[in-house]
Amino acid sequence: MTSADQPPPTDETESMTDAADLFSLLSRLPDAKVICVGDLMLDQYVEGRVDRVSPEAPIPILEVTREIAMLGGVGNVLRNLSALGVGTELVGAIGVDRAGRELAKLVAAEPGVTPHLVSIAGRQTSIKTRFMAGSQQLLRADRESVDEIVDEDSQSLLNDAMAAMAGAPGAPLVLSDYGKGVLGDGVLAALIAAARAEDRPVVIDPKGRDYARYRGATLLTPNRHELSLATGLPTETDEEVVLACRTLITDIDVSAVLATRSERGMSLVDRHGIYHLPARAREVFDVSGAGDTVVSIVAAALAAGAPLPLAARLANVGAGLVVGKVGTAVAHPAEILTALHASNFMDAEAKIATRETMQDRAETWRRQGWRIGFTNGCFDLLHPGHISLLNQAKAACDRLVVGLNSDSSVKGLKGDDRPIQAETSRAAVLASLASVDMVVIFPEETPMALLETLRPELLVKGADYTVDQVVGAEEVTSWGGKVMLADILTGHSTTDTIRRMAP
Repeated sequence: MTSADQPPPTDETESMTDAADLFSLLSRLPDAKVICVGDLMLDQYVEGRVDRVSPEAPIPILEVTREIAMLGGVGNVLRNLSALGVGTELVGAIGVDRAGRELAKLVAAEPGVTPHLVSIAGRQTSIKTRFMAGSQQLLRADRESVDEIVDEDSQSLLNDAMAAMAGAPGAPLVLSDYGKGVLGDGVLAALIAAARAEDRPVVIDPKGRDYARYRGATLLTPNRHELSLATGLPTETDEEVVLACRTLITDIDVSAVLATRSERGMSLVDRHGIYHLPARAREVFDVSGAGDTVVSIVAAALAAGAPLPLAARLANVGAGLVVGKVGTAVAHPAEILTALHASNFMDAEAKIATRETMQDRAETWRRQGWRIGFTNGCFDLLHPGHISLLNQAKAACDRLVVGLNSDSSVKGLKGDDRPIQAETSRAAVLASLASVDMVVIFPEETPMALLETLRPELLVKGADYTVDQVVGAEEVTSWGGKVMLADILTGHSTTDTIRRMAP
């Protein structure tokens, strides 16, 4: 496949959905359920400080101050789901050894989890031990068996997974493949086929070069390096990543690929569009387990009924949080909410656009099939009447653009003592509202020039106007648009408020 075979990319970043959609989605996660099958391992952390170099060899001496153990592999997916309040069915394997018993206890301690653990005699439970000095990882030591689980043990795993699926109709299936033997070719094929027959989403964290093993999955979540290995294609630029993802979609019949790209964020490619999500982390301390966070949040969001692009955006926020922590950390709902609120203030600035930017964004929105609405005004001293009009306007369209009279325009309309707030302040307040997708300041007395550039499908004014009084009504209807007169919330007026403030 060449780049000429690809549809034009849709470069939708964080603005592709409203923050309100993410807040609503986050509140629905505790009602969701997910099934996880994969390689379970014990993550051990030996922490301490380094003050000197060994006299025996040129290596640091770690003075151990703390040792902790936590769930790793598919267990870290479980931890992330538990942190979100999502109910989880976990299917995995452990050895008949001390590490296996410790893993079983850690799994049982997670709230909302139903474990299905197959104990295999003579098999080493996977252990990864990381030696840490502060936030710096000095060494990782692995003890594990990587042979494929076969015969009766493999059948037990498959039976447990099928039983878990039967008990949770429609719940997304997460397959967490760390190459430790649980997800052999036979188990993978059977699980994907069963899920596909039920139209159940299958989200896979892949491993190795042979992605044909994952044929028929809903979503693969490789990192950039893994994507390159699996396709044999470069993955440095946006275009290269998109081509590699499209190649996987075509070659192995998967519905979508979500490629994690470290400092470049994430790219979601499906059969309908391309979404580039910028990195959210301000500081990166440890990327351990970030992929597990992505998988778990995407699966939880799908279970809560979210479309894949919205699920990916929420996962991007969560991944930005966990890479700012040390170790295989999780993202808690309160942290995600805080991050979303913080991003609203930054996103507000991005919503304030020039006329040229407005035109470019409108073209992108229309490629997604979104209906664009427009309203305008001075919005000096924003009051409940303004909020009501904007909410009504947004409810009637997919994306709402607000034309804002400049300071000179307001002065010409309202008099020399107006506006009370400068245009930059008025624009910032409007842009902070979830109902508003873009604010464009115009210097003319009327927004006619903006309307002719934007050509919205919907023009909204208050019901204190009649249609023949609305500027641009004739033009909007001429290109197939509609004019809507929003209900007026009485008792609110900027002029009356200013009058009451006068001494």
